[in-house]
Amino acid sequence: MKRGTIVLTKFPFTDLSSAKRRPAIILTKVELNDPDVIVAFISSVLPAEPSPVDFVLRETDPDFSETGLKKSSVFKMDKLATLDKAIFTGEMGQVSGAVFDKLRAKLRIALDL
Repeated sequence: MKRGTIVLTKFPFTDLSSAKRRPAIILTKVELNDPDVIVAFISSVLPAEPSPVDFVLRETDPDFSETGLKKSSVFKMDKLATLDKAIFTGEMGQVSGAVFDKLRAKLRIALDL
């Protein structure tokens, strides 16, 4: 598991009332002695009009197949969580370096960096 890996995990609702199992992408370097990583939420519910911080990856994209996602998805770069790797229930796949660069650009917008 490394940065850019798509995992299945319990992703908390923003009010912390519950969590839902869903895909998320690891954004930070994964350290053996640190259980926590920062992830971003992924959804297959595509917005009619993506926000400036959304990245839509379509099934027709040449890099889609290596992600392990089942259908076109939106990476919500403003929906972040710090999670313990122990709650991940599986690895789905990986994004390419080119896709990760696009995600990084969206993250900069989301965090106003």
